Amino acid sequence: MNLRDLYINYFISKGHKFIPSAPIVPENDASVLFNTAGMQPLIPYLMGKKHPYGNRLVNYQKCVRTNDLDSIGDKTHHTFFEMLGNWSLGDYFKKESIAFSFEFLTKVLEIPIERLAVSVFEGNKDIPRDEVSANYWLDLGISKDRIVYLGMDDNFWIAGEYGPCGGDSEIFYFRSNEEIPIKFDPHDHRWVEIWNNVFMEYNKNQDGTFTKLPKKNVDTGMGFERVAAILEEKDDNYASSVWKDIIDKISEIANLPYEGNEKSMRIIADHIRTSVFILADNAGIKPANTDQGYILRRLIRRAIRHAKILNIDINSNWEELIANLIINKYCKYYRELNDNKNIILEELKKEKDRFNKTLEKGLKEFAKVLSSSNKIITGQDAFKLYDTYGFPIELTEELAQEKKLNVDIKRFKDKFKEHQEKSRIGAIGKFKGGMGSNGEIETKYHTATHLLNAALKVVINQNIHQKGSNITEERLRFDFNCNHKLSNEELQNIENLVNKWIKDEIEVKVKEMNKNEALKIGAECMFIDKYPDLVNVYFIGDISKELCGGPHVKNTKELNHFKIIKEEASSSGIRRIKAILN
Repeated sequence: MNLRDLYINYFISKGHKFIPSAPIVPENDASVLFNTAGMQPLIPYLMGKKHPYGNRLVNYQKCVRTNDLDSIGDKTHHTFFEMLGNWSLGDYFKKESIAFSFEFLTKVLEIPIERLAVSVFEGNKDIPRDEVSANYWLDLGISKDRIVYLGMDDNFWIAGEYGPCGGDSEIFYFRSNEEIPIKFDPHDHRWVEIWNNVFMEYNKNQDGTFTKLPKKNVDTGMGFERVAAILEEKDDNYASSVWKDIIDKISEIANLPYEGNEKSMRIIADHIRTSVFILADNAGIKPANTDQGYILRRLIRRAIRHAKILNIDINSNWEELIANLIINKYCKYYRELNDNKNIILEELKKEKDRFNKTLEKGLKEFAKVLSSSNKIITGQDAFKLYDTYGFPIELTEELAQEKKLNVDIKRFKDKFKEHQEKSRIGAIGKFKGGMGSNGEIETKYHTATHLLNAALKVVINQNIHQKGSNITEERLRFDFNCNHKLSNEELQNIENLVNKWIKDEIEVKVKEMNKNEALKIGAECMFIDKYPDLVNVYFIGDISKELCGGPHVKNTKELNHFKIIKEEASSSGIRRIKAILN
């Protein structure tokens, strides 16, 4: 039995209910491009909403993080990963959570206690030092020398600027064959964090003060890939069973050993796996120049660049061979990989063909740089080749060397650092808003998407379905399947119909029912697998019925007036409408 199954079965034995992984692309959450942690889709429930599965939950969640994209290629970083998590929603708290973690690690996984250490929140002027967690760890046998107290940056969690928050306790494993130090030093990189237990017992108010929450929650997260490598005593994550078959396939295709080619093989393995999961997501993300599509395009193209470094024949079906292996490996846990297999393989090939043409343009640009250079390729030109045409600096150096030219590597690195910093700040800005808001205007827009979906079915055809949405305080964005650009007449008819329903002052009702019953009555649903057996179905008169987590207005009259501001292509076969309420 693998780690994923051991984890789920253990927490089910402790009264937790298994919940399906949420999609990679968040629904109605403008703050992030991808789900980046297991707790992210559960924010409404951590903030007090009742979960249909009860107060103890467990799952494995598909996650994508791209803030460390330039670190991919080392032993430990991944863009796609699985987060194992368990939650208590107002049920058990610190004592039980710590006991569960300790028992799972030491009894189920049989990790020696001498290889474990922990950190807890040191407290500040508003919140006391977490002696409670420290004492529980001591009671379980963790020595005083293996417990450290750290501050807000390391051991405190909050989603966004305000709201539920609290100290956390992180668990570390000594990942080295050297003698284990008696005293735990969190700055010693041989100690690797493997699990984080967040104890939400406070609310941070808008005036900066903290008050105790009436219901305390626990949110935990454990990285599947990292822990699997530790259990298999691998200091290279890509040598573990999670990756070995994928690396072996790349080695076979390239006819090269892993040793000496680690960086390129890791990048290809990681980026193709992440691309497969993004393409499998029912949101219908395709390679593009903005948002999730831009990330997807960058990942595929970077994998292609490194395939060329390994002298893989780019025009062969190398990417299909790797993708098929990944689909077969994970489809037991994520059904959408099989359901969308043809889309995955088709989009990977299309993007590969596009990039081959881009590379040709890049080579022409390189020829222009050569004609204007004076024995040196400037850092500015080298960075343009990297950023615009996807030329790795190694390729630019290699081509320059053939022409007996130098490259201003120092200036290139300066430009590259500047680019990284902008990306980092952008990523922070994307995440800073928390996990999306459920304020009054967002609630209105959420209901408006249901009316828009219904209107599209009336005006275009009944086979129209939602493929993604994004809501901010300023507008709604709604993606749907459609094979033609909507005419001005169609758009006007859709807008008029939505406004008619708003003027009709239709009551919005919610009914809790069994998922299968909801599907039998024809309730619309975007991601059926993510919903539990007991679901909420929102009815807007006899116009719309949808499975949804909410929130919604009580009556359509609260929406005032609906106006479409833009209709455009999102990707192949997917159209996008942007609209406002005023």
